[in-house]
Amino acid sequence: MNEKTAPEKFTFQAEIKKLLDLLSHSLYQNREIAIRELISNASDALDKYRFLSLTDEALKDDQPLEIRLEPDKENRVLAICDNGVGMTHQELIDNIGTIAHSGSLDFLKNAKGDEKEEVSLIGKFGVGFYSAFMLADKVEVLTRSCQEEKGWKWESDGTGDFTIEPQEDLGRGTSIRLHLRKDLDEFTDDTRLKYILNKYSTFVPYPIKLGEELVNDQKPIWIEPKTQLTQEQYDGFYQYLAHNGEESARWHLHLSSDSPFQFHTILYCPQTNLELMGFGRTEHGISLCAKRILVQNDNRDLLPEYLRFLYGLVDSADLPLNISRESLQDNTVFRKIKKVLVKRVLSHLASMAKDDEEQYLEFYRQFGSALREGIGTDFENRDAIAKLLRFPSSRGTSETELVSLEAYLEKAGEDQKQIYYLGGNDFHTISRNPNLEIFRKKGIEVFFLPDPMDEIVLSNLAKFEDHDIISIDSAEVKLPGDEKAESDSEEKEDEKQEEQEALTPEFEKVLSLFEEELKDDVESVTKSDRLTDSPCCLVMPEGAISSQLQKVLSMGNKDFPTSKRILEINPDAELIKRLCTLSSNADQHAFIKQCGRQLFWNASLMTGIATSPEEITSNIQSMMEELAQKRSPIIT
Repeated sequence: MNEKTAPEKFTFQAEIKKLLDLLSHSLYQNREIAIRELISNASDALDKYRFLSLTDEALKDDQPLEIRLEPDKENRVLAICDNGVGMTHQELIDNIGTIAHSGSLDFLKNAKGDEKEEVSLIGKFGVGFYSAFMLADKVEVLTRSCQEEKGWKWESDGTGDFTIEPQEDLGRGTSIRLHLRKDLDEFTDDTRLKYILNKYSTFVPYPIKLGEELVNDQKPIWIEPKTQLTQEQYDGFYQYLAHNGEESARWHLHLSSDSPFQFHTILYCPQTNLELMGFGRTEHGISLCAKRILVQNDNRDLLPEYLRFLYGLVDSADLPLNISRESLQDNTVFRKIKKVLVKRVLSHLASMAKDDEEQYLEFYRQFGSALREGIGTDFENRDAIAKLLRFPSSRGTSETELVSLEAYLEKAGEDQKQIYYLGGNDFHTISRNPNLEIFRKKGIEVFFLPDPMDEIVLSNLAKFEDHDIISIDSAEVKLPGDEKAESDSEEKEDEKQEEQEALTPEFEKVLSLFEEELKDDVESVTKSDRLTDSPCCLVMPEGAISSQLQKVLSMGNKDFPTSKRILEINPDAELIKRLCTLSSNADQHAFIKQCGRQLFWNASLMTGIATSPEEITSNIQSMMEELAQKRSPIIT
């Protein structure tokens, strides 16, 4: 008699140990989601087997693909079984011993003990199997790969180790046996299990059987007429697709087409953008079916990246069942479906923005950060996307008040040929920028862009409805009614020379002293036509990108070439008038230069760029000491 070989013993990855500890200590109030996750895994296993069997005739057999639940009240065991692809010895180690999204553990730790949060979080982490330990103090996995004759038994109590040993007489597929915790006998009750399956797994595309009873007999709702569907049905299908804990989507689109090609689709927009919560880039795709049979459950080519937040399903009778991802991208029907979907989504958003602006703004605050990416990637739909963009502006009181490009132009005068914006660290810093003074005086609206990505988007867009889009700290700004802006380069040079000739000798001297002091820091020092109160401002020369963009781009690249700016001086500012008076005394030239240096630093700070903080502090302290020396302690 042969002795039985001792099971191999393995240790979980460190992150898995932490995760299992959190799950086993009742992190989640809603334990029934463990059933949902295990059913979804079984459905995935059936998808994989069906796909393999389409490409390898040797794997086909007559077994109907199905999922079975086998509760054992006497022994307090619940088995969830499928006859899908199964797992090999190595796949047991790779699939269950490690975790792909260990970064999500930080969020799990923070959520621990938060009993008021009842939404399911498991589905956001891709750790569905481990939810079994929410219900069980021991889990067994009996599995045989469809490509092998040998089966395996995996076992663990979730405390840190697991074992694997050979198992005879196993059919193809996987059976997960949950040895339930003492207080969880409800998960062997047929009524309770049917309730859970109806709630979460109605739309699983394979039969789910509890004993001999078929539990999920719901028809695929995407092929049903919209008029015959209830909101509850739409919500149920959304919960099945998204698994994100939301009871309903923000909005959905149910589309059908019979000509020139046939397809049905339902697309959902979630309530919340997980990217804004720090979960990283959204990676889910769209479920793709051919004649109601799932071809791919995570297709990321049906929608462009900037619409990656949408969940949904597309079913077409014109697609072959065994098509690969590579051949899909070359498939004419597939490309046409994608084109229709994108246009219909953008059209829906445009209608929402027109009919219910507040509802649209709620959507945009969540997903505008993704939507705006389309400006740089989807040139065919760039105009439609541009109309959907929203930005804070000088007419608002905070960055939460958003304005469209179309609304901006409706308020602009007929002689305004440019759309103006200004970037900065935050809304209130931007609002104090001296470059705004002439725009306030003329009542011209300016977009405020505290988010550098918005500035990149507008720079990329460059033009909207024949209006150039330009930062107001650029020398290329053309103000409405400014005849000089319409002249050619030769006339502008003549006018510039005339202006210089019209300057007083004292002001020219101040400009000269400033330029001498700042020759290594600025391109030039000139008279300003855009200031009304402030003594100076910094302006980008023609052809250069804005100060904000230069700052952002140089943060990621220390060698990024930055442009020298133009320092514009306001001759009507009280400080400049006083410096002009002092300029006739050569003994005061050093002081005027010192003021010029400080004014340059002040202007730099207003643009969010702090250069030489030690020198700035030292210069201010020196000037304060000089002022203090001139004050008298004698009381008059």
